[in-house]
Parts: sequence; structure tokens; C-alpha cells
Amino acid sequence: MQISNVLVAPGLTGFFFDDQQAIKAGAKADGAAYTGNPLTPGFSRVRQKGESISVLLVLEDGQIAFGDCAAVQYSGAGGRDPLFLARDFIPLIEQEIAPKLKGRELISFRELAGEFDHFQRENGERLHTALRYGITQALLDAVAKSSGLTMAEVVSREYGTTLAGRPVPIFSQTGDDRHSNADKAILKRAQVLPHGLINNVETKLGKKGEILLEYVNWLKHRVEKLGEPGYRPVLHIDVYGTIGQAFDHDAGRMADYLGRLEKAASPLKLRIEGPMDMGNKPGQMQALQELKAVLEEKGIGTEIVADEWCNTLEDIIEFVDDRCAHMVQIKTPDLGGINNTIEAVLYAKARGVGAYLGGTCNETDRSAQVCVHIALATQPDQMLAKPGMGVDEGYMIVANEMERTLALLRARPRLKQVSDRRQKRVRPKQGI
Repeated sequence: MQISNVLVAPGLTGFFFDDQQAIKAGAKADGAAYTGNPLTPGFSRVRQKGESISVLLVLEDGQIAFGDCAAVQYSGAGGRDPLFLARDFIPLIEQEIAPKLKGRELISFRELAGEFDHFQRENGERLHTALRYGITQALLDAVAKSSGLTMAEVVSREYGTTLAGRPVPIFSQTGDDRHSNADKAILKRAQVLPHGLINNVETKLGKKGEILLEYVNWLKHRVEKLGEPGYRPVLHIDVYGTIGQAFDHDAGRMADYLGRLEKAASPLKLRIEGPMDMGNKPGQMQALQELKAVLEEKGIGTEIVADEWCNTLEDIIEFVDDRCAHMVQIKTPDLGGINNTIEAVLYAKARGVGAYLGGTCNETDRSAQVCVHIALATQPDQMLAKPGMGVDEGYMIVANEMERTLALLRARPRLKQVSDRRQKRVRPKQGI
């Protein structure tokens, strides 16, 4: 089966692009917007609509495969690729990528994804991570459609993995609406929650951590009140480095505070993502390593999750090899091709480090669906409900795609038997 044509379409994501540098510098929230001037190159305002590009591959039998190019909320920050605007990249796809895709045989996703993930333009530059992300999604879908398989089955077949027999735990994030959205996640029985968006010391963590401590205590009681016997979600909270800020990056003081949070969360398991942000990868790895060692010395079971400065497949390999965190977030758009996401999950799992198949609120329904298939084929410890910050929509998209695919996988032997019988009935008679 070949690709006969390539089409592109601009689209929207499930959230916004936010200028992290401007927000950290003091841009103030104004309803759903922010006041102040943008500071990160490419931004026309501090918050602007999230944009995507759909890449549609027309197969020679008329089937359509597609993926969505999308970038993270805080584009251009922390060493990431610059702001991703559709108008800037649609011509590039049409002029440079589409001619390379047309006529390609859909035999191996892994080979095609590797080729386009490492594609270099005439000036020697690699493609923007968002482009690599969406193009490889479309290629996985195309190989699956040409093979009569689900995308999960293609990944399992080409990477030698065992398909999941049950749903992968889903992590639901609340955004700033961290109370009512946490209630929604609890009512939906999310296995991991709430993320919480604790990105400011004074207003969200507390100068001594008192605001977050109160919130964790509140979460535990809401789980008890709204949940049911046996419902024990993991509390996973992203603090964006604010614990380090509040406690002067002192590993001992930070560990003591995490111990207090752990007691407030008990009997629920607690994970803290991004406890500090040291501004560079070596410093971040060292600080995480020190904190992890102190936690172990003090017998504190709170797990720490690496996020900042752990963006690419190469970064993830370094963090995993250093064993400086209990879990790594695999922020899917930052890795470029989804082949890198697959490799990252498998690498972390093989070395006993927790694999969090994450991403961003600023993705699309399509990129979330493709990530579900990766999750079912690689079985990470958890997967982010995405896109958006509203709980309902992202959780629905991920949970429904997961259940639909699991139903197909369970029925596969029976469906194959039916197909074989039909082929026998329509087989033409042999001539004399």
C-alpha cells in the first residue's frame, strides 16, 4: 500500500500557548487572559490560542490516515523549539515534506518514523518537534490502516511488546480550577489526580508550603467523601520548582516538607513533579539526586517525578540512567516523532524507573488518541488525560479510545475467524 496524496489543514488545540517567561516576570491574570507584554520570541501576546496542523495521508485504496502536529503550552521555554504557528509551517509541509511522503510504501512504521523524525532540511535544520510529532502519528495510522490492524497492534508487532489487557491508569489534571475539577476527576474515578498547577509560591504553595499542605489534606477528604471503598487514587502534583524556591533548595528542608505532605495524603500515595528547577540539566539532575537520597534516608515514601530539563529522548535516557527520580514524564510533543515516545517508555520500564506517558493540555483529540495506542502497546505506569484543562473532555477522549481499542483487541481472534470464513465462501472456483 502506498501514500497517494498528502493534505494539510490548520486546527486548534485544547488549550493555549502561554509565554512562561512573561508570566514568571509578573504578567497578571485577567480573566482567561494575561496582561502585560510578551517576552518570549514569536509571541504576540502573553496568552494566545493554541494552534495545530492536521497531516492527512490519502492511501491508494482511498483510506485516510492522519495525525496532528502540536506543541506544548509553554513553547519556546526551557530549551524547547519556538512557538508553533500554523501559517509558518503549512508551506513547509506542502513544499518539503509532502513530496517525500507521496508514493511511499507503508511497510514499516518504525523505519518511516525514524526517517522523518531525523529529516533534515536543505539548510541542515531538523523539523520542528511539532511537525515530527504529527507526521509520525499519521504514518502510524497509515501503516495500521494498510495492515488492517489497530495502531497499538502495529507498535506491539514492530517493537516486540505485549499488548495491555486492561486500561492503563489515567492521570486527570485540573488546571487552576483545582477544587471543582478535582471533584470531577474523583467522581469519574480517575486513577491519578490532580496535577494542580502549583506554579507560584505566594498564591499556590505558600511561603512555608502551607497552602499546598492544606490542599493535599482537602484532596484526601474529598476522595473519602466522593469516592467509594477501595478507591485509592495516586495524588500526583506538579509544583513547577516552587518547593525549591520556598525552601532555598535545601534538600533536607525540602524532604521534611515532602514528609509532611505525605502524612497529609496518607493513606493515598503521593507523587511530586518538578520539586525544583535549577535552570539547567546537570544542576537539575544533581538536585533531584540529592533530594531522592535524603528522602530514602529519612524513610519518606513520596515519589519525585522529573519534568523540567527532561524533554527529549536523549534527556530521558540521561535522567533514567542517573536514577535521579522515581518517575520521568515523557512529554510527548517535546520528543518529536512518536517513535521516540515509544522508545522512552520502554527504556524507563526496562530499567525500573516509572514511565509517565504525559504530554500537554495544548494537544488535540487526535494526538491524544494516538498516544492511547502507544500506551496500550508499551504499558506505562500512567497516561495523561488530554487535551484541555476541563477534566471532562480530555478524560473522555482518552478513556473512550482506550476502551474501544481494548474491545477490538479482545475480539481480534473471533473477528479473524469470521473474516477467514467469509474469504472461503467468496473464493472463486478453480477451472478445469
